[in-house]
Amino acid sequence: GAAAGTIAKTMSAYDKTYSDCIYGEELTGRYVCESRLHKMLDHEYNQLIDRLSKKMPGCRFFAFADTISALNYHRTNIGHGWLGIRFQTRENGPANELVIHARMKDNNPQLQSKAVGVLGVNMVYACFYFKDDTDQFIKSLQDHLKNRVVIDMIRISGPDFEHLDNRVLNYQLVQHKLTDVAMFSSEGDSLHASEKFYKKPVVVVRGNYKPPTVVSQDVFKTSLEAFCKDHELDGEEVATLAEINVNTLGKDLISAREEFKERAEVLCALGYDTIITNTNNHMSMVKYFGEQKVEKFGLVIGVRQLLELINERYYQNQDGGLLKAFGELFTRRISLYTYPALQFGSNEIMNSKNLPVPDGIQYLYKFLLESELIRDLENYNPDTLHIMPDEVLNMIRNNVDGWEKYIPSKLVTVIKEKCLFGYPCQRMHFEY
Repeated sequence: GAAAGTIAKTMSAYDKTYSDCIYGEELTGRYVCESRLHKMLDHEYNQLIDRLSKKMPGCRFFAFADTISALNYHRTNIGHGWLGIRFQTRENGPANELVIHARMKDNNPQLQSKAVGVLGVNMVYACFYFKDDTDQFIKSLQDHLKNRVVIDMIRISGPDFEHLDNRVLNYQLVQHKLTDVAMFSSEGDSLHASEKFYKKPVVVVRGNYKPPTVVSQDVFKTSLEAFCKDHELDGEEVATLAEINVNTLGKDLISAREEFKERAEVLCALGYDTIITNTNNHMSMVKYFGEQKVEKFGLVIGVRQLLELINERYYQNQDGGLLKAFGELFTRRISLYTYPALQFGSNEIMNSKNLPVPDGIQYLYKFLLESELIRDLENYNPDTLHIMPDEVLNMIRNNVDGWEKYIPSKLVTVIKEKCLFGYPCQRMHFEY
């Protein structure tokens, strides 16, 4: 009928053997994965172009595919999947591609199926109508799906989208509350834990990174050493990530995005994969990695951040929910490490052992320490504890002599060449 002018083909290959005959085998044995999606898009899009491009020269062609694990009968799994569209933005144009990973929140497989259908329509619509407005593009993906899906990875590629930064797109997923957690790799590409960190140990280092200093490098070094020692691991098998919390960025959308770009740039230059979060409560992150079957998880925070967390939990839960609040915050599911700092106004080192916690939780806090739910990092460099990121930032902005010695050497050139963190660029002036 009339649909033939719009849709050339639809199909579903539920049986793995049948699917393998069409798209080839998955050597890993996992069929709900990004590599499977790309095999499907390759096959279907190439077939579409081969068969119809000459017959219908005025058309813009696209192929949509998804590979989904819906909620099972016993409801023991998490519904999730990979969805993608390969498409042309103009007649006879090159192929571009949108790939996302989504989790379905409906507690019913039929509702999850419908949610995937709506999400697919939203993807097609966004690719053709919002390709020049990334904010609208991202927000439109959840049209008619409020609180039903979580989109925690997005990648757009192709000749018509070379100007886009996938790091920023994943930041926008968090910014517009489509997810609590998103990631990008040290190469600047979109990343999902299920693909890179499946059944691997992970350490996340929470920091401000405005800018990263030599202290930041020491935090990564000592935390990896401690985590490997505690879990009897080889450093090569542990993934170490930096965390950017959107709550530490600028207050308005424009300044926040620019600050994110700067931090993303320097963290990639240092070679760190990065996780973007929107909450100070690390349980969202723990849950995220748990769902991806990460083997062991470590979180590293500064001792002052630890004090802020404890005070926040204490003063918000004095009505009787204190034990529950601290039970959620400190759990054996994670290894929580703290990096020391100098006491304000003195050279005395502050760590978890001498932290000035409120009197009302002294015994509870002592239990957390004795149970090793909170551990101090050792072998740190005490000679760099006096370095304060805010002071270094002001030095960079005012180009004060000597700021370079507080920054990792590989970042100095990056900051100067790209004028990051307010570094005053040397501009050329011409006289006529």
